[in-house]
Amino acid sequence: EGNHPDDYSRLTYRKLLEEVCRFANVLKSHGVQKGDRVSIYMPMTMELPVAMLACARIGAVHSIVFAGFSSDSLAERMHDCQAKVLITADGAWRGEKILHLKDICDTAMDKAEELGHHVQTCIVVSHINRVTPGKEDWDGSFDTPWSDGRDFWWHQEMEEAEPACYPEWMSAEDPLFMLYTSGSTGKPKGVLHTTAGYLLYAATTFKIVFDYKPNDIYWCTADIGWITGHTYVLYGPLANGATSVMFEGTPFFPDTDRYWEIIDKYKVSQFYTAPTAIRSLMKFGDEPVLKHDLSTLRVLGSVGEPINPEAWLWYYRVVGKEHCSIVDTFWQTETGGHVITPLPGATPMKPGSASFPFFGVKPTLLDESGTEIKGEGEGYLVFSQPWPGMMRTLFNNHPRYESTYFSKFNGYYCTGDGARRDADGYYWVTGRVDDMLNVSGHLMSTSEVESVLTEHPRVSEAAVVSRPHPVKGECLYCFITPNQNEAFDKTLITELKVLVRERIGPFAQPDVIQHAPGLPKTRSGKIMRRVLRKVAVNDRDVGDTSTLADEAIIEQLFANRPTN
Repeated sequence: EGNHPDDYSRLTYRKLLEEVCRFANVLKSHGVQKGDRVSIYMPMTMELPVAMLACARIGAVHSIVFAGFSSDSLAERMHDCQAKVLITADGAWRGEKILHLKDICDTAMDKAEELGHHVQTCIVVSHINRVTPGKEDWDGSFDTPWSDGRDFWWHQEMEEAEPACYPEWMSAEDPLFMLYTSGSTGKPKGVLHTTAGYLLYAATTFKIVFDYKPNDIYWCTADIGWITGHTYVLYGPLANGATSVMFEGTPFFPDTDRYWEIIDKYKVSQFYTAPTAIRSLMKFGDEPVLKHDLSTLRVLGSVGEPINPEAWLWYYRVVGKEHCSIVDTFWQTETGGHVITPLPGATPMKPGSASFPFFGVKPTLLDESGTEIKGEGEGYLVFSQPWPGMMRTLFNNHPRYESTYFSKFNGYYCTGDGARRDADGYYWVTGRVDDMLNVSGHLMSTSEVESVLTEHPRVSEAAVVSRPHPVKGECLYCFITPNQNEAFDKTLITELKVLVRERIGPFAQPDVIQHAPGLPKTRSGKIMRRVLRKVAVNDRDVGDTSTLADEAIIEQLFANRPTN
């Protein structure tokens, strides 16, 4: 289903195979071979799964960058993976907003060149002129920048291509794809998944967690640019021969009942979305949901962040009419598929709990010193043995893979999340315990945002923490120390918000930017973030501050909190 409700298309498995073979031949004609990396920056169109599967068919490694990322982010990722080809679209509609994707790609290719990497080929889907505009009064003017010799139209390339392509034989541990996730040191990490283990895990978790049966209609609302889209829009459903819905638009266009309209239209039986979407739709009340027939629903899924019980109960009662199982799935880009999740009809549900580990997964809770917490308790969530869908390395950086995931607790995979286990053995994931932020399911690091903020010529220092947000789960709360003799004013706040949007992406825009004459630092110069988190929520119980170099700064920060 397209951005506009009038736009929709269907693809059978046979037609998909034909298209995939054609595009695999196109990639080969551009010199793509087994092991080469192909970057993809696309909207949710039918060409996106075709491009991914064409890569897989010839043993090329796809590296998808969500089409909401900035040109800087795309350039950095193409440079890191040394992409031979970039696949994109001329543009797309997101609700009423038009996105100039090829413009962003051109800027990114120029920036990659500056970093020292030349992208040889760019293949472009002609998308904007075949869809219904998101704005009725759109005048139709749209220019696509073009560079002859480098840029090629998808449809022209496909005309000549043969509809048959013999698959490249792969070993079980050969790479299938890589996907970048934010790192706490700021530089993104290229998480690498392999052919057999990942596919086995994607297929098995999909079948069991969603209780998929023949004739079911499944819909995961995630963008393929995220791991949820890789595993549960593409590989998991297709490996099970499932019929699924793919959606290009937003939950609010043309109206706030769009999700429910699609469930009604396609008679969806399994629906998988994020808590942030559920919370943002809750605020419009029950009426948009109640005007559609959702009686075909059997399993409702939640992914991306822990779901609060209030949103869980609304999902269960209003959307599921109290007869659907809710699977609150905990997993990560790195895990490849669900690792802690209820099983529908088999696990008694507790609102807000991810419940129990999937088969073969062994979670453990550890305290700060690495001692195992038995029975009830709360601590670091780690895993004590591998599972098939687990990432194998970080692209071109195995030492970072070991230090990020395995060095904190020897012999364990560290998720970076905290969790508690209740008296019944259920796991409740409590959120990040490292310097990472989860905003509407987008993971980013505090240092990544801080380094962008401090690029501003008027800013001396910046510290970023998360603050609870009723819709996004968490939002960014930034503390800014301006340079000496520089004013902290509205202009600076606006410029900083724009800077973050441009450098990282719109989803990273800070909600609050506060003036901080100084930051709470220990005598060794380390910023005490827990104090800043307390200031962000106006909680004066800041705990022990005896190690701070200047305790008086705390009172100043509370006094400077914005009134809104």
